Amino acid sequence: MYYVYVLESEDKKRLYKGMTGDLEKRLHQHELGQSQTTKMFGKFKLILVETFNTREEARKREKYLKSGVGREWLVSNLVR
Repeated sequence: MYYVYVLESEDKKRLYKGMTGDLEKRLHQHELGQSQTTKMFGKFKLILVETFNTREEARKREKYLKSGVGREWLVSNLVR
């Protein structure tokens, strides 16, 4: 299983989109500040998780969420 997830910063100014095969481990890394891309922005909360059977499907969804259209979808469909 692969997971695509979205984290929102506490100040609600930043969204982080990622993909992993081990969601618990990856979220723990974010909490501990072990991710270079999120550690400078403080605490994040998990606002979306999607599950996929293959890495290819998950990567495709992650790329979509990181695109302009995907960012618009996140803002309009997730309560912020």
